Amino acid sequence: MRGLLSATAMAAALMVTAPAMAFQENETSNFSGLGDIVVTAQKRSENIQQVPIAISAVGTEYLESRGIDSIEHIGNIAPNVKVERAPSSKTISQIAIRGSVTNNPAITWEPAVGIYIDGVYIAKAQGSFMDIADLERVEILRGPQGTLYGRNALAGALSLVTKKPSGEAGGRAEISYGNFNELKLRGVLDLPQMGIFSAKISGQFHKQDGFYKVVPNPIAGVAGAEPAKVRDADNIKSGSFMVQVRAQLSDAVTADYTFDYNKANQRPPSQQLYAVNQNGLPGDIFDPNSANYLSFYPADKYIKDKRERELSIDGDIYERSRSYGHALTVTAEIGDATLKSITAYRDLSWQDGIDIDGTPLPLVYTNRDTDYHAFSQELQLTGAALNDRLKYVLGAFYFKEKGETDNPQSFFGGSTRLSGNMGSHTEAFALYSQLDYNLTDALKLSLGARYTREVKDVKRFFRVDYNANEGILSPVTVIDVGYGDVPDAKFSNFSPAITLAYEVSSNINVYGRFARGFKSGGFNGESTVANDPAAPAGCPFGATELCDPYDAETVDSYELGIKTKLLDNRLIFNVAAFHDIHKDIQLSIFRAQTGTESIVRNAAKARVQGLEFEAMFRPVDALMLNGSLALLSTKYKNYIDGGVDVSDNRAFMHAPKVTAALGADLQVAEGNWGKFNIYADLNYTAGYFTYPFALRTPGLSDQNAHNSKTEARTLVNMRAKLSDLQLANQKAEISFYVRNLFKENKPSNFIDFGSNFGGLIVADYLHPRTYGVTLGVKF
Repeated sequence: MRGLLSATAMAAALMVTAPAMAFQENETSNFSGLGDIVVTAQKRSENIQQVPIAISAVGTEYLESRGIDSIEHIGNIAPNVKVERAPSSKTISQIAIRGSVTNNPAITWEPAVGIYIDGVYIAKAQGSFMDIADLERVEILRGPQGTLYGRNALAGALSLVTKKPSGEAGGRAEISYGNFNELKLRGVLDLPQMGIFSAKISGQFHKQDGFYKVVPNPIAGVAGAEPAKVRDADNIKSGSFMVQVRAQLSDAVTADYTFDYNKANQRPPSQQLYAVNQNGLPGDIFDPNSANYLSFYPADKYIKDKRERELSIDGDIYERSRSYGHALTVTAEIGDATLKSITAYRDLSWQDGIDIDGTPLPLVYTNRDTDYHAFSQELQLTGAALNDRLKYVLGAFYFKEKGETDNPQSFFGGSTRLSGNMGSHTEAFALYSQLDYNLTDALKLSLGARYTREVKDVKRFFRVDYNANEGILSPVTVIDVGYGDVPDAKFSNFSPAITLAYEVSSNINVYGRFARGFKSGGFNGESTVANDPAAPAGCPFGATELCDPYDAETVDSYELGIKTKLLDNRLIFNVAAFHDIHKDIQLSIFRAQTGTESIVRNAAKARVQGLEFEAMFRPVDALMLNGSLALLSTKYKNYIDGGVDVSDNRAFMHAPKVTAALGADLQVAEGNWGKFNIYADLNYTAGYFTYPFALRTPGLSDQNAHNSKTEARTLVNMRAKLSDLQLANQKAEISFYVRNLFKENKPSNFIDFGSNFGGLIVADYLHPRTYGVTLGVKF
């Protein structure tokens, strides 16, 4: 911690003089200073500055000024939060908070960050990049949220709150057009109240040509190259809508029903071939100096270590996602208490076909076809007692899900073909509570606890359909394990939390907090290992990695924080310091052993610590400056691999040491004609490892973490907006926007196939510069 603490003074000065991305906003436009944001992070409405946890939030004004309408675009709101697209995908999230992440989206695995929409848990990474046309607020809670949010909120929680029907007629409509032939239509219609009912409909349609143009094979004399099957890659074609109905059943009882629907039929980003056996392992199939060099598939000729506009690929790539959900929330005021019931059902159908070698050679082509559904029921009782000195939250949660994925794969022009299916059931329940007691008018003690118990089972089918190299000419079943064939995996967890908060003054709050987080264990559903002599007795097919589930991961987090409002309410400056101890940390290892498979291994123990600064400064009424800076330090304390402690030779993935942001909202002019504002944001991310591979390797083409490490990057986005323009008694607006202004073009993600597949490394790149115009009207 010493190195981080030594930077505190410098960081504090930086944040006051040059603040970054907003974590909240002025919601009171006629107030000379900073307004308040009310959040519901602790299941009740509270001023964000009085919530004794590290939480960042933005409201409607900020979201609309940046054009944010999807989970994908909220990663820069808070420090130590990084949101990426998973490799070769446009709808799978990869969210890291404070160095914790799940980098593989397999349906049998769990994310490290909990996502919630109006209190409904979104359990899987696949399909989680959804569009939401009418958000009211986004809250990001950093650090383990095991007490109030439960399983898989190990790193934190991301809560999206939609606007509810107002009961008054109104709405808005927008149309955007930009480069790459981008077209976006967005609309909201609020209907007038009819009896006890209010209703609102919102939605959007988004279409854009691909960021990559797919061209025929550009290199002459390569007999193995195949023609292109698509015209572009990384395009957009998606639509979504949400129907919300509110029923005021009585003065004390309100029922809110929501139906949301998202559909995408587009082509994912095509990865570029970044390196092939770049360390020159002798005898490799992709080493042109080797006797084993596959001259028919000379992948080395297609290496590109910079972002290209044109690519040559042969796969029929696609990504199709359809998700929908029903949610019913009933809220009843019972004296001084509030009882809430949240009942939800979610359904996902998701398919893709990806050419993950980045060449016109038929080296690697895989498909995934997922069906998933989940049911959840939560009961919450919140209230106050003892003349408001005691506030309480009591709750119960039930969750049940089923997910299955078919995963056929083809290699080397079909000379190797594999079939696979994996699936799991999960059933979980939890009881939780939190008590906040004012020991004095200034000193508050919070005690929280959650008990979780869950049961999982697994199925796995894996077959080699054809392998000319090994003489397998007819299908050979390697693993066929059905539900119930191996013992259920059972996990239980007790997650306590204790917080002591002290109000130094009406504008300064300090707190200390201990909290535990829990990420569920499970089965290695992608495993291809069979006939293992070390398999437990009775293990079908000798499938050790199915018969021996990986353990749950826990984290004990110690946090100190200070939240301040200064300079006559014109400056907010918050600091959080944390020290986390992870146990049985889950690491996703991409092996490419037999097909494109990954497994989870438990590292014994790790330490993660850091400092986070957030600031918002309004020096004059026309200018708002916003800022965040995060410093992160990670270290494995004990990691046994093959009986050897390798804790000093493993990388932490998706954990940049420094992230920072700068932002400004400037009101240039205002008059009877309307307003003219300029918004600018700069976001910096230091380089980070994308896999937990070894930092030093004996084999020249082994999976070395440095081979798939990203470089530091800086992104600049800007928007100029004319608003409150009068148009036929309605208010109109026009915005001009540009994203990635300076064409930052570094990789953001990798896949490293390792020496089992010739040392192929493919890269995903940031989006290129995009720009356009948005026209809107409010009525």
